[in-house]
Amino acid sequence: MFLSRIYYAIAYLVVLILEIIKSTLDMVVRIFKGNQYDPVVIDIDTDLKRPISQTILANSITLTPGTLSVDLDSESQVLKVAVIAPRDVKDIIPFEKYIKGMLE
Repeated sequence: MFLSRIYYAIAYLVVLILEIIKSTLDMVVRIFKGNQYDPVVIDIDTDLKRPISQTILANSITLTPGTLSVDLDSESQVLKVAVIAPRDVKDIIPFEKYIKGMLE
């Protein structure tokens, strides 16, 4: 149990760093191309039940360029996220399963 949590923690950090790099490059391309923005606020249902897990997910979303966590409703497990351009939900929260394995 303990070793699997360590695995998920390491995997989470690696995926988070890769997503930050990928999002940074995406934002650089959008800036240089211009008019590549269509900001939208979306609601994301999460499988995470613990408030600390939900908070880490919200902070991870905010760390990646082009996304911002606006609101977190812990009771109904819903995150409100502002994105610079519409994306699939799984592209916004690819690290949810790692946080779940690490903390739940």
